[in-house]
Amino acid sequence: MTNKERYKQAFSVLHTSDDFSLEVEKMAIMSRKNRIKTAVAAIIGFFALTLCTGGAYAANVGGIQRTIQLWVNGDQTTATLDVDETQGSYSVSYTTASGEEKVISGGGISVDMFGNERPVSEEEIMDHLDMPEVTYNEDGTVYVYYREQAIDITDSFDDNGICYTHVKSGDKEFFMTIKYNGGYGIDTVKYPNPKNFN
Repeated sequence: MTNKERYKQAFSVLHTSDDFSLEVEKMAIMSRKNRIKTAVAAIIGFFALTLCTGGAYAANVGGIQRTIQLWVNGDQTTATLDVDETQGSYSVSYTTASGEEKVISGGGISVDMFGNERPVSEEEIMDHLDMPEVTYNEDGTVYVYYREQAIDITDSFDDNGICYTHVKSGDKEFFMTIKYNGGYGIDTVKYPNPKNFN
């Protein structure tokens, strides 16, 4: 006797009830209703997700924009920072004490030790904005500005037009080498060699 014949013999004594077809119909109807409810819920979920994603995308189209505190020539100023993290670019707009609107912009890429490039991040931009700055004034004076400090270095240049200065504020410390009207270098460990910049 084959397995098929054995199954027939074993289950041949079983009989279905008269209500079986009615129960099957009810289950089929309930199954259809559940599938319709599930389909409707899935469609609503899809549209909700699409709207939320579209809203999030629309909110981030311009990148990051926020209000920051920026040190400008020794004074703390409220400024608006716009960052486009996909490009690594930024612009900072603020109003000077005299009421003049100013915009600083920049950006760049960061290269890791393996040569991989990526746009600079918001954190790196904020670090850059918190660096010392050299300013040449119309009256001939030269100042290094760092946070609340305004250091007059006009008479600190040697015969080669080089000035070495050290600035510190809070937990940050910088060694600066400034070439008169020729750029400057900043390091956290030692004075940069003036031959490395213009």
